[in-house]
Amino acid sequence: MADVIIVGAGLAGLACARYLASRQVDCLIVEASDGVGGRVRTDLIEGFQLDRGFQVFLTAYPEAKAVLDYGALKLHSFSSGALVQFEGGRHLLSDPWREPTHAIEALLSPIGSLADKLRVARMRYQAMGNRETQETTTLEYLQRQGFSPGFISKFFQPFFGGIFLESHLRTSSHMAQFVFRMMASGDTALPANGMGAISKQLASGLPLRLNSRVKAINPTSIVLDSGEDLQARAVVLAADGPEAARLAGLPPPDSRSVSCLYFAADRAPIEEPILLLNGDRKGPVNNLCVPSAVASTYAPAGAALVSATVLGLNPDESAVREQLTSWFGDGVRTWRHLKTYQIAHAQPEPGRLNFPVGLHVCGDHCETASIQGALVSGRRAAESVMRTL
Repeated sequence: MADVIIVGAGLAGLACARYLASRQVDCLIVEASDGVGGRVRTDLIEGFQLDRGFQVFLTAYPEAKAVLDYGALKLHSFSSGALVQFEGGRHLLSDPWREPTHAIEALLSPIGSLADKLRVARMRYQAMGNRETQETTTLEYLQRQGFSPGFISKFFQPFFGGIFLESHLRTSSHMAQFVFRMMASGDTALPANGMGAISKQLASGLPLRLNSRVKAINPTSIVLDSGEDLQARAVVLAADGPEAARLAGLPPPDSRSVSCLYFAADRAPIEEPILLLNGDRKGPVNNLCVPSAVASTYAPAGAALVSATVLGLNPDESAVREQLTSWFGDGVRTWRHLKTYQIAHAQPEPGRLNFPVGLHVCGDHCETASIQGALVSGRRAAESVMRTL
């Protein structure tokens, strides 16, 4: 019998187990799928590394700094800022503090006025000083900062929309300020072996039972679909929101969904390691990236990997291809579709589930919808377990 059983091998469950193992607590992770990481996994298809949905890693995450070996991840960084696709052209918006050589180009960009760009500088100053304003929605926060409607539409809606997976920017302004601070104070990166390398590093050496779906749970035992009953001194429910709700007998939480279409191209449509945003606000694609331009390991030699993100489910591949053809030309028609990931529960909607007393719970649905939130939640669940053993 293990001291602690952890149900779920997402980042929160792995962080919980890692913390407990460092305190010599005997634990067992039980996972329904065939691998670790939950949504933070990477598949290898025809020599291309496909993250399960477009994701990035922010190196400034405090919890990640404490638990991950960045050197072993072999991180490759994006350029700061973003390109904005608008009226047939691509326009650079960069952080002049981090990309001073692009400062003039960014200032002359038609995306936003000079006043808008000065407001970005003020917003950066507030974020770096950890000066949170009164909590409101991200949209209202941006409006209070004085940004023009056009700048919000062309830049912030696709930028934060791709992070929060909702284009109306109703996410908390505090979350927007936190993300902005993380991006300003650290790198936005991809591990050489894909985002799944983060999960594998956390899972290294931990006891795991894969392909083991849990049917029932209580504070000191679980029952598998096979009928096997596993006992422990404590149980941690570390599944994602919908699965955690099912096991706890609660109504399923609302979720934000996203789709990611991957294409193999003979050459990269964008050579820079940078995010491209849909400033036109037309067509299904919210943002596009060439992961192999960030880390060459994402594609075999002589090829490029293109990632197109669509908010919601059931993307129309032909509409996506037509939109990208209007951006990059007829060469897009030769791109080979590798795979589409439709992720129904990509992020939890804000709001906490009321889990039964005595059950330890972790997951990004308990904190913030981010890698940082998942890792913090796992540690806090482990600390809660330690207080009861």
